Amino acid sequence: MSRYTGPRWKLSRRLGISLSGTGKELARRPYAPGQHGPNSRGKVSEYGMQLKEKQKLRFMYELNERQFRNLFVRAGKMDGLHGANLMILLETRLDNVVYRLGLASTRPQARQLVNHGHVLVDGKRVDIPSYEVKPGQTISLREKSKDLTIVKEALESVVGRLGFVSFDEATNSGSLVRLPEREELNPEIDESLVVEFYNQIL
Repeated sequence: MSRYTGPRWKLSRRLGISLSGTGKELARRPYAPGQHGPNSRGKVSEYGMQLKEKQKLRFMYELNERQFRNLFVRAGKMDGLHGANLMILLETRLDNVVYRLGLASTRPQARQLVNHGHVLVDGKRVDIPSYEVKPGQTISLREKSKDLTIVKEALESVVGRLGFVSFDEATNSGSLVRLPEREELNPEIDESLVVEFYNQIL
């Protein structure tokens, strides 16, 4: 299954969550798209709720189904809670760390920076968005990429950063200080429903 490239605002409204993280998608019309969206009263089955939660998480981090399922399987082999492990694996992807550092204003934009070879990990160019960042590794931009308009605008719009990343404004570089804790991540996601969903089909 390929990565979703359709209208993201409509998808955000369908899933009931801001995939961009800005909340703009739901500000004016916080209901599903379509003529029946505002008046939809249909009861969602337990399976439907599990599927919706899985889709929220998958689309939020810009993964296709195979990538997401592989991460889920890998998370189950780690010590600790399966769902929390999945969230941590998603957060330590290079494209997500670039986003968390504020070098991009959205995850799709961060993925594009990585794909186009603008991002360095410990001084070496890495153009694989799924690259797993380890605590202590330094994330920076190539010298000629620091003047990109999208990077400057993203950095100017940063209000704050989460505790598991640090950023040096003098060098426009940052690092993953430690693995994130579940309490620091999106409270709108119920990862236990994702675990239940895959436990039924795997």
